[in-house]
Amino acid sequence: MQSDSLLILDGPLGTELAARGVPTPLPGWSAEALRTHPDVVRDIHRAYAEAGAEVHTADTFRTQPRYFPEDWEELTRLAVRLAREGIAGTPGRVAGSISPLADCYRPDLSPADPRPEHRLMARVLADAGVDLILVETFPHTGEALIALEEALATGLPTWFSLTAGPDADLMTVDEMRPAFAEAARLGAQALLVNCIPARAVLDFLPVFEGQDLPWGAYANAGHADEGMGWQLDARAADPRAAERYAEYARRWIDRGASILGGCCGTGPAHVRALTGLR
Repeated sequence: MQSDSLLILDGPLGTELAARGVPTPLPGWSAEALRTHPDVVRDIHRAYAEAGAEVHTADTFRTQPRYFPEDWEELTRLAVRLAREGIAGTPGRVAGSISPLADCYRPDLSPADPRPEHRLMARVLADAGVDLILVETFPHTGEALIALEEALATGLPTWFSLTAGPDADLMTVDEMRPAFAEAARLGAQALLVNCIPARAVLDFLPVFEGQDLPWGAYANAGHADEGMGWQLDARAADPRAAERYAEYARRWIDRGASILGGCCGTGPAHVRALTGLR
């Protein structure tokens, strides 16, 4: 894999919102900031663009009808617009996030029929003008593949990402591998793992063996005592935090990864460190 073929994703919105003092209460989580602090959401997108990110995920992880029944569509469109405004003047692309309907760490809560809700989200994201759809952070392969089907039905490029959770114990390689094979068969254009601790990503890379599609990872920073991120003051106090994350990412590149980004606990400094791997 040539280093100049690397595609750099952005990092998390939720972590950056919290670090900037913006409340992210459940169940809406980062989407609450669309109502309360849209300017900060825009600024975070801008910070990731300045750090070198090329694909920017709009704040639609939780703008779902079940969490915002009155104005979910309006919030989804606002999230896409803020991402566009934040990366204005750059060649970056905007991805619309489709996430698990219940909880990305509770596959047991996946609803029996998630298709109607994922269909609604996919269609609104497409109509809002995203460049691609990112089906992400799914620990339940059945729901993930349904979301993928609905995203692909829009005609937009769609990426597919599974998670084994913050302790890397929600899914196994053997559980993930057939889901990635099916995603590729259905038409996904990229395959990823995300929100797995950076230290554990190597253990999951065998899921991509035999795949011709681009693949990669955007991991979380693990436990705070691993010194890879989480708090803004900690990142400022420890300039090596982003470098430690990039050191893990270099190993993923050595195994063939061509798409890299950050998840929970990372930030613009981590994205900047990833661009330095080219």
